[in-house]
Amino acid sequence: MSYLWQEFNIKTFPAETLVFRDGVFCPELSEYKSAEYTGKKNLISINKKSDLPVHIIYFGEIAGNIDLNIDINIDNLPVFMTFKTFNKKPAFLNIFVKNAGKNSVFNGDIIIKNHRELKIQIVGEHLCENTGVFIKTRVAAYKKSISYMEGIANIGKNMPECDSNISFTVMADEDSKITMKPIQYINSVPKNAAHSASLYKPNDNQIYYLRTSGLSTKEIKEVLEKAFLEE
Repeated sequence: MSYLWQEFNIKTFPAETLVFRDGVFCPELSEYKSAEYTGKKNLISINKKSDLPVHIIYFGEIAGNIDLNIDINIDNLPVFMTFKTFNKKPAFLNIFVKNAGKNSVFNGDIIIKNHRELKIQIVGEHLCENTGVFIKTRVAAYKKSISYMEGIANIGKNMPECDSNISFTVMADEDSKITMKPIQYINSVPKNAAHSASLYKPNDNQIYYLRTSGLSTKEIKEVLEKAFLEE
């Protein structure tokens, strides 16, 4: 799957993959054949044990309403998601993760370039004790774009020792509008329950160094954006 690195700068590793492109599931590119996929709900049900981690890969353009529902029902399974997209039309993105696998952990890395109007809702629901949901979202918000981000963590009763962290970071261009809304429903004592929402701003030393390296204002902006999105 080297094309993912060449075209979209997505690193792959030994894992059972589930691949989406432009919001469409691609079974011919996916290696994890044991997952149950329901097209109408864009639902991935992970019900069978895998010897390797599961890696959900989502890339391409988003437009309109996009739902991605992920149900984890296996104990002791690491699940990863790499999500790299852009939108040039108004879009609503809803990602719903239900983790019912004891000692199973979901790690999501979401990168979005927002050129227009984008609403994101991310929900992490813990349906068993000792489950983990970690979702990190980075958004490059371009000029005159509108970004609304809502993250919801839900730890129910009798679900102790859960670990939850949903975070948003935005690199905002001039005249862009940003709203970030973290929500937590914590009904059991967690191992950790954290949310964060922040705006990224390059410091003067970074800009000075790039300017003295001979880069133009446009090139500096491109370098800083690339560094932010790719860390």
